[in-house]
Amino acid sequence: MAPFPGSQSLPRSIHVSLESHKGPVNVARYAKGSAKYILTGGQDRTIRLWNANLGTEIKTFAAHGYEVLSISVSHDNAKFASSGGDRSVFLWDVATGVTTRRIAGHMGKIYAVEFNEDATVVASGSFDATVRLWDLRAINRQAIQVLDEARDAVQSIHVGSTTIITGSVDGHVRTYDLRKGELRSDYIGHPVTSVVPTQDNQTLLVTTLDSHVRLMDATTGKMLNDFTGHKNTAYRCRACFGHGEASVLCGDENGLAKVLPPSPPPKAHQKVITWTEYHPTDANEMLTASADGTVKVWRHPETET
Repeated sequence: MAPFPGSQSLPRSIHVSLESHKGPVNVARYAKGSAKYILTGGQDRTIRLWNANLGTEIKTFAAHGYEVLSISVSHDNAKFASSGGDRSVFLWDVATGVTTRRIAGHMGKIYAVEFNEDATVVASGSFDATVRLWDLRAINRQAIQVLDEARDAVQSIHVGSTTIITGSVDGHVRTYDLRKGELRSDYIGHPVTSVVPTQDNQTLLVTTLDSHVRLMDATTGKMLNDFTGHKNTAYRCRACFGHGEASVLCGDENGLAKVLPPSPPPKAHQKVITWTEYHPTDANEMLTASADGTVKVWRHPETET
């Protein structure tokens, strides 16, 4: 069933502001489960682990030589993958804070990296217009599969149990059915910067650089809803579903965090909001990351008091 946007209010009280990054923050991901931990990656080439309750920085992961653009956390929170301008996928052990593997093969910066469900395979999408799949159990360091149908940079990847969904600057959302060996390509008509599926994988939330967020039927490619009211024409601004998929949240280039359709939004940041994400289990908490160098954790006012 398609979610009903607008039925939830936006958390409007800033709980903590995370401010150690020097320069834009490109990605921020919650840990899996109920834990209140956040991983952030930025232009300053670092990844930082935070306690979202206290607003304290726990650890800094420093091995990237270029900006960090994507982070994916494993199901058990023991490791994560990251990517960016290095043209390699970095695998990290959370406890030790060191890289356990670096996977090279792309010819350009890597905008998106994503584990499969049990973190045995990682997918990476690049400026070189390819998606590469890597088997982390194999000794062979070559990609087990290369998806090269895109005609421009791949900005977003979702890895499901039997499908891989990609969004590209060429304006297409591509769904690869790994079981059937089939590809369906849906032309949106504008550069796609983010694709987020619902939990049941029946619908997709597609963010594009024409200031639209579209809700698409994952099976037919039909547009179910079209959300506007924000500004997004030049930057990757990831939209996401609210808790329980009862709302849609999007940041914009004016630093506003909005529930779509629009309601009066809080002025969240001084620059473009690059990433939005709700806590995976807590309906009262979300985060926003921005080019102003900060990540803010938001809660409902009643939760704060």
